Amino acid sequence: MTLPLLVRRSLRQHALSTVVTALSLSLAGGLLMTVWVLREQARQTFERMDGGWDAVLGARSSKLQLVLNAVFHLEASPGNIKASDVAVLASNPAVRAVVPIAMGDNYGGFRIVGTTTNLFGGHEYAPGKAFKVADGRVFDAGLREAVVGSFAARRLGFRVGTEFQPYHGLNYSSNPRDNVQHEDTYVVVGVLEPSNTPADRVVWIPVAGLQNMAGHDPSAAEDYSAALVKLRDPAAGFRLDQLYNKQGDRLTFAWPIGTVMAQLFDKIGWFDRVLGLVAWLVALVASASVLASIYNSMSGRRRDIAILRALGARRGTVFAAIVLEASAVAALGSLGGFVVHVGLLAGAGSIVRAQTGVMIEPFQPGWVWVWAPSALVGLAALAGVVPAYKAYGVDVASSLAPES
Repeated sequence: MTLPLLVRRSLRQHALSTVVTALSLSLAGGLLMTVWVLREQARQTFERMDGGWDAVLGARSSKLQLVLNAVFHLEASPGNIKASDVAVLASNPAVRAVVPIAMGDNYGGFRIVGTTTNLFGGHEYAPGKAFKVADGRVFDAGLREAVVGSFAARRLGFRVGTEFQPYHGLNYSSNPRDNVQHEDTYVVVGVLEPSNTPADRVVWIPVAGLQNMAGHDPSAAEDYSAALVKLRDPAAGFRLDQLYNKQGDRLTFAWPIGTVMAQLFDKIGWFDRVLGLVAWLVALVASASVLASIYNSMSGRRRDIAILRALGARRGTVFAAIVLEASAVAALGSLGGFVVHVGLLAGAGSIVRAQTGVMIEPFQPGWVWVWAPSALVGLAALAGVVPAYKAYGVDVASSLAPES
């Protein structure tokens, strides 16, 4: 009798314990792969997601806060910068383009950002990809009009012709008393094509409209929250970094954006390690369940093992059959782990996109798809050594003796 046949018969005879154990391994494998993929994809995606800009100019603050606020539309603005500061930067020969932005309002929790029309006039957020209006047109700089990102439009139910009144502040409260609504009424004139960038979560309006909106401080009408910068060459970044960050003390020049975002993941690296440790502990517990399941069934298998031995099966064959059975259960669990992994990653990806606009790809292959299932099978095989050793020592004569 061959080893595969022995394993198949044993799995069928203990179908319930096999299924339960395989399910626990599926959860362990799915969690392990999801933690690794989510960590790696999130880091790579956020470090590469610069919106097509090289740097951000803003008020004196940390570079990370400035980038999170101006590029990812998270965090609060560190303060305002004067229009004259933006004009000076724009006149620098090393600068290719500067787009000012102003923020401070929201609608339904989605940020309203004031900007200029050149954001949509050929600026590429990725090579060969520019912001395009899928329906309608770009707003007129002098009117109360809005262009809405695809994700925000879908969640808010906005379409061309929809009218709305912004709320003051960056966050929307479920308690109506906490919200202050502006008197100004804006009309949606365009909806952007999906870009899978933070811009998808923004309601864009003319920057002058936000600056002069009723209820805002008139003295800040010529100020901006930040300026998005595109440089002509990388060397310009070093010079401007020296100018603003080393020599100056009023403004912050956050450059390069990818390096600044890497600081975020360096700060939360401990959390990644904790998640990884939890995932490995779950895998170890699941492997221990393989050991417990097979070991506890050894008493009922003693007679079957003795019969196999009496029919000519060697001790090594019995030992190998038990280890192979544990590995087979882990292999079945690993297959189920891919289903769990895709489901968990898709759910986590939808949350990441809803909060940041950044897309996590659940079907992007990686080496974790190879080493994680292999590690589970290896751990299960190692766990199977203990019951296999017990099977190895079964006494044929006593096990075949009639029970009194």
